[in-house]
Amino acid sequence: MMSRGSEWRRWEPHIHAPGTVMNNQFNGPTAWEDYLAALENATPAIEAIAVTDYYVTDTYEAVCQHKVAGRLPGVKLVFPNVELRLDVATAKGGFVNLHLFVSPDDPKHLEELQRLLSRLQFNVMQDRFDCTRSELIRLGKKADPNITDDRAALAYGANQFKVNFQQLREVFSESGWAKKNILIAVAGGATDGTSGVREAADQTIRREIERFAHVIFASSASQREFWLGQRGLGPAEIHALYGGLKPCLHGSDAHKLEDVATPFGDRFSWVKGGLEFDSLRQACIDPGGRAYVGSEPPATATPSQVIAQIEIQDAPWVNTPIIPLNPGLVAIIGARGSGKTALADMIAAGCDSISSEAWHANEWANPSFLVRARELVGNGKVKVSWAAGEPSVRRLDGTDADGPAVYERVRYLSQQFVEELCSSNGLTDGLLREIERVIFNAHPDESRDGALDFEELLERRASRHRFAREREAEAVSQLSDLINNELEKEKLLPGFESQAAQKKKLVDAYTADRAKLVSAGSERRAQRHTELGTAANELRSKLRNLSSQRQTFLAMQDEVKDLRVNQAPDALRQAQVRHPHSGMSDEQWASFLLDYKGPVDDNLAGYVKWVDGEIALVKGVAPAPGDPNKPFFPDDADLSKLSLAMLEAEMARLEKLVSADKETQRKYAALSGRITKETAALQALNNKIRDAQGAKDRARELQKEREQAYGRAFDALIAEQTVLGELYAPLMARLAAASGTLKKLSFSVARVANVDEWAAEAEDNLIDLRMAGAFRGKGTLLQKANDVLKGAWETGDSAAVRAAMAEFRHLYQKDLLEHSPVAQSEQADFRAWSKRFAQWLFGTDHIAVRYGIDYDGVDIRKLSPGTRGIVLLLLYLALDDSDNRPLVIDQPEENLDPKSVFEELVHLFVEAKAYRQVIMVTHNANLVINTDADQIIIAESGPHPPGALPPITYKSGGLENAEIRKAVCDILEGGEGAFQERARRLRVRLER
Repeated sequence: MMSRGSEWRRWEPHIHAPGTVMNNQFNGPTAWEDYLAALENATPAIEAIAVTDYYVTDTYEAVCQHKVAGRLPGVKLVFPNVELRLDVATAKGGFVNLHLFVSPDDPKHLEELQRLLSRLQFNVMQDRFDCTRSELIRLGKKADPNITDDRAALAYGANQFKVNFQQLREVFSESGWAKKNILIAVAGGATDGTSGVREAADQTIRREIERFAHVIFASSASQREFWLGQRGLGPAEIHALYGGLKPCLHGSDAHKLEDVATPFGDRFSWVKGGLEFDSLRQACIDPGGRAYVGSEPPATATPSQVIAQIEIQDAPWVNTPIIPLNPGLVAIIGARGSGKTALADMIAAGCDSISSEAWHANEWANPSFLVRARELVGNGKVKVSWAAGEPSVRRLDGTDADGPAVYERVRYLSQQFVEELCSSNGLTDGLLREIERVIFNAHPDESRDGALDFEELLERRASRHRFAREREAEAVSQLSDLINNELEKEKLLPGFESQAAQKKKLVDAYTADRAKLVSAGSERRAQRHTELGTAANELRSKLRNLSSQRQTFLAMQDEVKDLRVNQAPDALRQAQVRHPHSGMSDEQWASFLLDYKGPVDDNLAGYVKWVDGEIALVKGVAPAPGDPNKPFFPDDADLSKLSLAMLEAEMARLEKLVSADKETQRKYAALSGRITKETAALQALNNKIRDAQGAKDRARELQKEREQAYGRAFDALIAEQTVLGELYAPLMARLAAASGTLKKLSFSVARVANVDEWAAEAEDNLIDLRMAGAFRGKGTLLQKANDVLKGAWETGDSAAVRAAMAEFRHLYQKDLLEHSPVAQSEQADFRAWSKRFAQWLFGTDHIAVRYGIDYDGVDIRKLSPGTRGIVLLLLYLALDDSDNRPLVIDQPEENLDPKSVFEELVHLFVEAKAYRQVIMVTHNANLVINTDADQIIIAESGPHPPGALPPITYKSGGLENAEIRKAVCDILEGGEGAFQERARRLRVRLER
């Protein structure tokens, strides 16, 4: 037995035939021929017919005789639909019609049916009439004595006969055969159905009739939604009031040829199942999934993505080489070693979905059947035929698996694949990649920015913020250097002031010593010499400044050249690397080559020329020697406008006149030189003092700038977090609106501060934990950072982070500095340490933006491998809308307890099979029965001969098939219990 199992097929559940008891409009000598031809040529094709008549089965028996004679070849199931009229009136003058669908499986079903009907009685005219053919004729003749023809009397009697609902229920409840072989349908219309029972006093009887029925004859979408608990009342209320959800069916109710198989509005009845009466029972168990009224059946997987059949070729060990596959949910079951995984492997091999790594893995360490059996499969091949598209043929030994046109036509979740992705060693990169792929695919094409995968999309969206963060981090580092320089100057201020005071005393002492060398009468010359010395010192200071300017201009010329030759081209190359998707040509990129805004070459050349001129003016030209008693310039000359050479010449003339003694002259000149030198040194110290005096204010401003840069680094980090949140938004919105297992899955985007790493960096490389102080011993820094910084780092905005860092520095920076392993007196080493300290303190490398995945409130990293497997199945079954390829899964229940399977997985498979072909190997009864699997493939293997593969046999069918149901119960642990649980869960009560 090889069947595709439960497929959508058109049924005609309500159709009369020529000779129907009442309102027979099938006229003429060719009535039966025309009637049968209409059924045979119906479009869509009819495969099951319920031949309807009032109280009798004559037309059903006639149709069966034609079927035996070779008519209706496409119809595989014919069964009687006995129409009864209840004694419950409708508002439109009719009576509620009830229908008995009778299973034809019992060879004596007509005999049993007639015996059941005979127990229904109609009491009128002081007489009792049983519901039998002869009694209906008797009723017709007694009600109208003018009728003499038996057939006319039958029609009139049937029209008069009304069934008491309470009696029908009693007769039904007393018949074990009826409970087993009959399903009850009630018309839902207003003329002859329960919708016509509108009086308030009749509402209880209406509800009881509808509760009694298994099936509702109704064709509108609103009625179907009501009986499925999707409109007006929920499922629980429908169960409570009406005994369960109910399938809606609709027939042509044809009484004439024109209406045969042509219901109004093409409202055809579709039943999912095999062509057997049990399919109708299954539709009563799962009305939403197995019964439908419409012009076409519910859509299933895309035909090009449905494997219609596989054929195992040149493999004598496969006894059933051709295996048709259902487009919905296919469950492969069997004892261990029966060939279940073999079939899944062969399907995957035929679809190029066994990875190269799996094919080349060690056969003894690989769960793949084909890898382990490679030496024994011989020339075996598998041919995969699709519902639409060309078939493919692949070898079973994998030798043609690495072809250039290989494309995975199915998603194969083998045991090895699932184990690798859901390893107990922790969250694997493979599972993360799959999660990211699903996140990426949740974005419409137009919002992917041309990216091909999640990593590329994230890079495109977040790169600018990452670059900004890097730039701000570099700014923090540079500002820290500047702050350290200013703080060092501030520390040096007392020393500079002390040195300046000493230098001042030394200059004063030299000046006093020089004054003692002045001979009597030369005081005026000495005073003039002092004045000239002061003016000369000012010029020397000016000359030093001009010389510094000149060196600066020359250095800037070198920088300009370096920028153009080295830095700018390198910056352009780096920008091109950072932004590979710009699409700009080399000519367009050339406009991004950095250069100075103005004509800096001409400007700097002019500055050098100007400073050279200024230096020449300050230096001047020494005057030619003249009369030593005659000054080189008048006494009232403006000294600030004279050159240094002129001043020095005049000072030298005066030094010779201050004393007549040559030795005194030499000492005077020497002291004057010392005074000049020390005065210059004093001026330099005074400059340093002025600079150091402003260091504190400058450091304060630089610290503000550093705090701002630190805040901007966090702004960039928060912007990156926002980008990642936006990438997750489509999936997060879907999860927020989900129910069931899918609602347990949640994604979050958060900043994570690795405070342990940050503290360890300082404790291991920056501070001395052995020193006495607030941070003696390991762990103190971590605790204080957690208290003050972690919260702001992970959840605060940039202002909160800056405030937290300011508080931390206020509380602990002085203590941390005291734990420096380098003494502050060792200025060079302490400066280097301070730089590293500041870079650590204001660093952000320990803070990252990460996404979290939780299942039922537990981080995925902490889940068991089995529960992680549920997350994997959630991805493929519920979230991965973009991938509609067939999904082949080997034992999805592995590592899960039966309760988890039922609660977590069942509804995922039920929802997935509506749009995707799913093929699973399983040992779990719940995954077969409570998912209402569309096709069950049963694998069996024979004795294992030496050096060969055991013979493998497959058979298949749907759950509506009794033989398949028995096999499910025999093979799968808990099979009988699963059927009972299914009935309990759906609150199904077929007995009436």
